[in-house]
Amino acid sequence: MQDNLPIHSVIIEAPARLHLGFLDLNGDLGRRFGSIGMAINTPSTILKVSTAPQDHVSGPESGRTLKALKSFKEKLCIKSCYEVRVKNAIPAHAGLGSGTQLALAVGAGLAAINNKPHSIENLGQTLSRGARSAIGISAFENGGFIIDGGKGTSKKPPPLLSRTKFPEEWRVLLVLDPNSTGVHGERENLAFTDLPKMSPEEVGVICRLTLMQLLPGLHEQDISTFGNAITQIQEIVGFHFATKQGGDIWASQHVARIVKRMGELGAQGIGQSSWGPTGFAFTQTQAAAEKLYESVAQDAKGMGMEIIIAHGRNKGAIIKRFETSRSSGIIVSDLKT
Repeated sequence: MQDNLPIHSVIIEAPARLHLGFLDLNGDLGRRFGSIGMAINTPSTILKVSTAPQDHVSGPESGRTLKALKSFKEKLCIKSCYEVRVKNAIPAHAGLGSGTQLALAVGAGLAAINNKPHSIENLGQTLSRGARSAIGISAFENGGFIIDGGKGTSKKPPPLLSRTKFPEEWRVLLVLDPNSTGVHGERENLAFTDLPKMSPEEVGVICRLTLMQLLPGLHEQDISTFGNAITQIQEIVGFHFATKQGGDIWASQHVARIVKRMGELGAQGIGQSSWGPTGFAFTQTQAAAEKLYESVAQDAKGMGMEIIIAHGRNKGAIIKRFETSRSSGIIVSDLKT
């Protein structure tokens, strides 16, 4: 590449997501799953895609990044080569949607740098993302608090039923266990294959809690009503999945201990995101979150746990395109915020 020719780069920042439960693990009405979740501001995946003489990947999660790069180049019919630098990655297999966000960031970056029209849904389908849940795809696209309609006969990701802004003042404390991972990969696929049907009665309770407590509590910013629904949904879904993660609703007993203590100290809506091990608890204000953090930080540190205070993210991924040359300097364009 000659010095006077422009070098094109795209930087993408993609948010983590929490998966808070399933609506219907029975499926007798023709649809199965139906997910509840939300985008959060931290942690996030940040990567830079630049034109290069040959394909090269660096930074955390390089293996998965290279796989996504090759797949999206083929899908988008791109022959050029690129360097992908992963500056920050959402922890893998922690229940935060790391794989989906990384893959979508690579795909959206390649599409943007080549000025190729794309939909986030189609990019997700390229790597079979959204096979059971559309929470990760929707979090990347628009953020917010999300409910999807589950899988029917369509091969597309589940349809988005509700996207609500998460209250700006509310906070969510994340409890991460760096020494543990949740069920993933082939083990996850087998777990869903072998999972028995949930009873219609339990499904009915979850759907009623979602429609008559969770969503109204969210819209009215009533954290007690919202949190009560989350906790009950987590208990019902958690017990159903317990046999697939060691006989307990928690993937990490250390996380369970800290999150339960947060609940005793006044936190609302406690549970585990997806297969975990990440646990969560909601508070109404930043001050309440900080007070809660101080109350459990010493115990958490002693067990090797990490606690993060996050808030809901009401926007999707951020994509910026850079053009650099000796004559024009750097031109920055916001493609998506």
